[in-house]
Amino acid sequence: MKSALYSSEGLEVEFPIYQDLPQLPSPLGALIHTQFLRLDLVDRLTSVSLMAAVVDFDNTDTAWRKYDPITARELFRQFGFSKKLYQDVIRPMLQVGLFVPPEQCSAAATLAMLYYLILAHQNDFDAVWCRGTVKEKIFQPWKDFMRTQGCVFLEGRKVMDFLFDKVTGCISGIACGGETLNADAFVLAVRISTIQEIIKNSSVLRTRDEFLKAMNLAGVDALSVKLRLDGKVTIPNATNICSGDENCFGWTFFDLNVLQDEHKGDPMQVIQSDFYYTNELLVLDDEHLVGKTMSYLADVVKEFGNCTVVDREISRFPKSLTHFFPGSYDYMMRGSTSFPNLFMAGDWIINRHGSWSQEKSYVTGLEAANRIVDYLEYGDFAKIIPVEEDEQHIQALRGLNRSFNEIRAQLPLPSSFLW
Repeated sequence: MKSALYSSEGLEVEFPIYQDLPQLPSPLGALIHTQFLRLDLVDRLTSVSLMAAVVDFDNTDTAWRKYDPITARELFRQFGFSKKLYQDVIRPMLQVGLFVPPEQCSAAATLAMLYYLILAHQNDFDAVWCRGTVKEKIFQPWKDFMRTQGCVFLEGRKVMDFLFDKVTGCISGIACGGETLNADAFVLAVRISTIQEIIKNSSVLRTRDEFLKAMNLAGVDALSVKLRLDGKVTIPNATNICSGDENCFGWTFFDLNVLQDEHKGDPMQVIQSDFYYTNELLVLDDEHLVGKTMSYLADVVKEFGNCTVVDREISRFPKSLTHFFPGSYDYMMRGSTSFPNLFMAGDWIINRHGSWSQEKSYVTGLEAANRIVDYLEYGDFAKIIPVEEDEQHIQALRGLNRSFNEIRAQLPLPSSFLW
């Protein structure tokens, strides 16, 4: 469905349902069909130059190493974005898409995220929203199905260490919740803060450089505030991106009366606000958080100022999101490890599929499963759906760019340039 973006100055952008509009080659669909309410044509046209970087960034190791050391802010500065476009549109989008301000984002992660979610094809920005909580609608039924296939979930237990077989060089078991669990193969499908806690406790993982390097990675705090109000509010769009106090954090808010089945027909307004890079918010008590959330909502939609909160549900997620900071690529892990039967999955694991965020986490899980099938020589390989191929003009431009880079590499040019 349609969505909107608000800056500190007010409503900036309305995003249509792109699949319902005439299909244009990238990036014309995003540039022409998107409704920029406060941004003039000259400001918008300054974004076109970024396509040079989009073409150059082809998700290879070379591309990541070229763009990862610089910040997203520097990327947009180098490609001539206007100050208004950057401050009022790009910055809020990145604070939600990559969870931190652009000066703390890797340019490589920025290009990867923008291309997958927005720029590769006109329809890519269209999102499908869950008609309830993801836990209830997706994960719980998924777990129930896996139980019928023999899967056992041992909840509430921490992995404390791994057992190492010196003869085979493999992991033979894990110390977990006061007992030892043995298996033929293992997958760590965890976020960065969790893997770092496991590494600190594991005498086995600390012997390998790939795990020690992961200690340099970082997570981002997140916060979710769900509110039930005493009356309905007229909200123009059900999904919204916003910029927080002095642009120091990003946040979103969702009209759950529209999105979720259980709240349709509810006489009270139900709103969920999600906040990212919430260092300064996470420490506040619930009452203070509710007050701040209502203040932010009223800044965007004035009617919220006339409402009273009758119920609330607050969830804190410290260090739960991946921080793709400049230079972080050097510390990210691959799906395979130096232990032949230990594999990794997550949105921070390096792969070449081209997906991002939750989709990338899912794909790396399938890849880990396939590596186990290959390692054990038993089982059926999972089918991994590739991302939609590049549009023809992007394919052609990337081909020319690769040829140019190959020719340039053969010329006797100075090699002392930083970039």
